[in-house]
Amino acid sequence: MPDYVEHREGATEIGKLTAEAIVREYEAAAKDIEAMGAELIERVKQCEAMTRDALAVTQEMKETAMRYREEAKRIFVQIEDCSQMTAEVRKTCTELKERIAAPATA
Repeated sequence: MPDYVEHREGATEIGKLTAEAIVREYEAAAKDIEAMGAELIERVKQCEAMTRDALAVTQEMKETAMRYREEAKRIFVQIEDCSQMTAEVRKTCTELKERIAAPATA
C-alpha cells in the first residue's frame, strides 16, 4: 500500500480491502503516467537533437549556396573576359585585313 494513505480507525475489513485495491490501481496508473512523462522527455531530447542537426545542415547548405554563387560569379567574369578578348582579336584581325587589302600608296 502506498505511504500517502493509511486506514482510518473504524473502517471495516471490506472497506479496507476495497480501498487498498482501488489505491493500488490508482498508484499503478500514476506510475504509468510518470513513465509516459519520462518517455515524453526522451522524445523532446530527440527532437532537440534533430533540431540541432537540422540547423547544422542548414548552415552547410547556406555555405554551399554561397560557394555556388562565388563560382557562378567567377565563371561569369571569365566568360565576359573571353568574349571581350575575342571581340578585340576579331577587331584586330579586321583592321589588319583591311590594311593588307588596301592599295599601296606611293
